Amino acid sequence: MDWRAGEVRELALDEFDQRFACYRLQVDPTARQEMVQSLRRFGQLSPVVVCQLSGNAVLVDGFKRHEAAAESNLDSLTARPIEADEASAKAAMYGLNCLVRRMQLLEEAWIVQALVREDGLSQLAAAQLLGRHKSWACRRLAMLEKLSAEVRGDLSLGLVSPAVARQLVRLPPGNQAETLAAARREGLTEAELRGVVDLMQAAKSREQVEFVLEKPRLALQQASGEVVRGHDPRLSTAGNRIARRLAMLLDQLSRMENWLEHDGRAELTAADRPILRPGIERLARDTSQVSHLAEELLVELPAS
Repeated sequence: MDWRAGEVRELALDEFDQRFACYRLQVDPTARQEMVQSLRRFGQLSPVVVCQLSGNAVLVDGFKRHEAAAESNLDSLTARPIEADEASAKAAMYGLNCLVRRMQLLEEAWIVQALVREDGLSQLAAAQLLGRHKSWACRRLAMLEKLSAEVRGDLSLGLVSPAVARQLVRLPPGNQAETLAAARREGLTEAELRGVVDLMQAAKSREQVEFVLEKPRLALQQASGEVVRGHDPRLSTAGNRIARRLAMLLDQLSRMENWLEHDGRAELTAADRPILRPGIERLARDTSQVSHLAEELLVELPAS
């Protein structure tokens, strides 16, 4: 195919070779519908990017537009070619997405793995091709090759955040799923999970591992030298009552913060959202008011 670099052409949708689609996560349904609406209203605003490999127009950037075009009953898209071989085309996928938004961590990991395992590049060469440090490439390769299949599957579905995955990858694959289950059950924050992983790595027996998994916060308190008390003799009856309320409230807030930051939006169905909205609105309103009142009380309390 005689196609000069930079020349824009119109190609039928079935002319695009999508062999690189395996390095991209499935398009979020909301984002796809937004693209469908944009195509129907404004048409294609910018060409997709392809490279020519073995005479085929291989799609490098524009997978969401291609999928949305099919749903919009379009027959073709305009495309602009770049000169690239297999390896540099994968690097171009990464580079082109950095111009608008970063790829997801798992997508970056897939590209690094492909460059190293399929194209035969060293980790250093792959990192240099992507314009990153070797340690960056090593971490992403480990994300795929050291994470258990179960955790990796949850990561691809957005059920596990990259921050959580970075902690779990420090553990043997056999311990990752049970540690993730404990973190979800207890609503551990990222900092707490990091501490739990540290304890798991330091455990000398299965009994110690099971204790950490069953009571992670107690294990963290014991490891840090904190004394766990049901009653503080230094406090009055009212003081102990408030201390218990504070402990319960802070624990629940920590769990809610973790859920909102990492799991919330991915877990909720469309039917859940309008039912939960009043409660979330009250949470935002009441926590703001409690924060204001707590700051006023701090002014009255002596510093320790």
